[in-house]
This record gives sequence, C-alpha cells and structure tokens, in this order.
Amino acid sequence: MLRRLSLRGRLFLLLILPLVTVAAAASFARYQAANRLSQELYDNTLLVVALTISRDVVISEGDMLTEQLLDDLTMALGDPVYYRITGPGGRFVTGYSDPPDFPEGALIEGGQPVFFDSVSLGRPVRAVVLREFISEPQFGGWVTVEVWQTVSQRLSLSRELVTQSVILLGSLLLTAALILWFGIQLGLKPLLDLREAIGQRSADDLRPIRRWVPPELRPLVQTTNVLFDRLAQAFVLRDSFISDAAHQMRNPVAAIQSQAEAAISAPNETELRARVTALAESARATSRLTSQLLSLERVRGRSLKALIQPVDLAALVRNRVRPFAETQLRRDVDVAFTISGVPRPIDCDPVLVEEMVANLLDNAAKYALRPGGHLDVSVEFEPRSVCLRFADDGPGVPVESRERIFDRFFRLDDDQSRGCGLGLAIVTDVARAHDGSAQCFPDEHGLVFEVRFER
Repeated sequence: MLRRLSLRGRLFLLLILPLVTVAAAASFARYQAANRLSQELYDNTLLVVALTISRDVVISEGDMLTEQLLDDLTMALGDPVYYRITGPGGRFVTGYSDPPDFPEGALIEGGQPVFFDSVSLGRPVRAVVLREFISEPQFGGWVTVEVWQTVSQRLSLSRELVTQSVILLGSLLLTAALILWFGIQLGLKPLLDLREAIGQRSADDLRPIRRWVPPELRPLVQTTNVLFDRLAQAFVLRDSFISDAAHQMRNPVAAIQSQAEAAISAPNETELRARVTALAESARATSRLTSQLLSLERVRGRSLKALIQPVDLAALVRNRVRPFAETQLRRDVDVAFTISGVPRPIDCDPVLVEEMVANLLDNAAKYALRPGGHLDVSVEFEPRSVCLRFADDGPGVPVESRERIFDRFFRLDDDQSRGCGLGLAIVTDVARAHDGSAQCFPDEHGLVFEVRFER
C-alpha cells in the first residue's frame, strides 16, 4: 500500500500510525485502570455499608433497616442495596432471604471481608461477606453480614471514565494529525520548490542545480547534477556524431549520385561496365564508412556495467586472427599468433573487444602488409595487466602522426578507398572504455600497435 502513496502520504502514515497505536494502548490501559478504580471505590463503599448495616442491626437488636436508611444508601450509591444477617449457628437474624451464591471453596475469616461477583434475581451483583464477633446478649457470638448491590452504576462510572479518556486522547490525536500534516507540508516545501525549479527548465538546459537545499536533499541534488553532466556529454557525443556523419557522408553520397548519373549516360556497354564498377566501389566504401560510424557510436554509447563478463581473451583473439591469416596467406603474407604468460579470463565486453581486434587487423591489411610481409599478433598475460600486440613489418607511421592516427577521420593520405579514418579511433575508445590504453611505436622491423588492459 505504501508504494502507491505519495511521499507526503507515506510520511503521514509512518508518523500517525505509531501515535494511533499508542493511543489505542493508552485507551485500553485507561479502561483497565477505570475498572480497577471503580471496583475499589464501590468495594470500599460496599464494605462501609456492610459495617453500617451491622452496627444498625445490633443497635436495633435485630430489627430490619428503616426504609429511610435504605433509600439514603440507594441515593448515595446509585444502585439498590440488599443485605442479610445471620447469627451464630447460621440462625437467620434479619434482611433478605435469597442472597447470591457464595463462591465454592472460599473461606470467610473473622474480620476479613470477602468480595465476589454473582447473580441475584437474574441481575449481576457485587457482594461482600463479613464475619464479626458481637458481644451482645441477644447475638452472643460470630455474626455474618452479607451485603450485595447491582453493578449498573459502577459500570456506568467505568464507561464514563473511558469515554472521557477516549475523547481526550482522540482530541490529542486529531491535533497531532493536523500538526503532522501541516508540518510535513512545510518540511517538503524545499523538495517541491526543487521539483518546480527543475520542471521550469527547458529540455536542453542541463546546467547544474545551484540553489540551496536542506542537507538531506544535497545527495539527491548531487546525483541529479551528475546525471545532467552525463546527459550533456551524451548530447555532445550525439551532436558530434551527427555532425561527423553528415560531413563524412556528404562526399561519398554525392560521388555515388554522380557516378550513377554518369552510368545512365554511358555511350556504350564497355563504358557502362566501367562506370558501374566505380559506382560499386564507391558504394562499398560508403557502406564501410557507415559501418565504422555505427561502430564508433556503439562504443561511445554502450554501457559496460551490464555487459562486462569473464572472457577467454586468448580464444577471442585467436578466432579472429585465424580467418584473417587464411585470407592473407593468399597474398603471401605470414600471420603469426602467440600467447605468453598464464592465460586467465578477463572481464570485458566481448563484442567491443572483438570489434577492436577486427579494426586493428583491417588497419594492418590496408596500410602495412605487402606480399611477402609478416604480422605478429600476441596476447601477453602479465600479473596486473593483459597486453595485445600487433607488430607488422610495414612502412610505419611518421613521428609527427603517431598520436594523431587515433583521432577520428584522420588519414595519412587522401585515398578514401582504403579507409575513412575511424578504425583506430574505435580501437582507442574501446581501450578507454575498459580503463586501458592504446598506443603505437616503431620497432626494428616496422610498427607495433599495443593495447593494454589493466586487469
């Protein structure tokens, strides 16, 4: 039920329910106390009445109480009073002949009153039995005094005390509920103001929240500001991707359109075939560019937390290198694959790592490997890291371009047929996404591309 309530309603219920519970417990305790108080008051009064009747009967030498005295006792107690007095040996002296039944097993000791509940003439009564030793010639021994009274008045007193308590506690509870409600309203005002302030922002206003908030709301504001910052970065990446895609796709699409129009106007079949061949090549280059752009965006927009899993990195790289080596063998290119260290599973996103390996192999095939060339791919398991190395014997990269080759759309030449300048950008983005790094450096044979995962 709490899940469907507003925050205001939850706070109110969580605060008011304990108060209601305490009030109910207090009302029950008050009811018990009222019953005990009423019982004690009326029992003491009943004992006084028993003593009074006993003295009056002794003084009147066994006569019945006067009607005036009975009326006075009834007026004072609120319920009719009945009595019976028996002398030594159980001899009836005076009073009423049908007293309530005495509890079985109860003992009456001299001078000690015994109170009990019973029924007389079909009505519940409270009774007291008292034994006294009377030193009078007429009685001459132990006299038993029995006095009983209906209980309607004492029950009425108990109900009145409980009603007063319930009214008092109910008033306090209602007052507390009103105070809590308005207090919650006032306490939630900073949160409502914050909601209103955020609601008034436009869709592209992702500035950090700078307004003052209570200490309890500061973690929420800090988290919101972090979210705003991430959204702003995501929007920057999105805008950058759209801008880059529009810029890079403009020329290939225009070229395809021009070549298609040229093919339509080809003067003969030989020229038509040549123009269609050029058109197909441009389409393949555009398709590759589109695939690379999507791969780059997938790397930057992918959340790794839910996708990272233990991966057999050596097997992943081997499965990628094997078909590549078979293809390069036809070009008389030798591709070697080695593993050093103790292989172990690596926590990574297998889709992204496989994409990274594919781009490094593709980059080597386009720019480094020549017939008779050699590519050495190795996976080195170190104690605190894993290193992927792609060492070729190609022409290498000028010193001034070794850092820039990892930038998007950077190419060493203007030949777009060999690439669009995104492969190595994808490599460095995948490495960074796994808290790693990518770099290139020359060796004695050519160029080495190294990707290191700190795991």
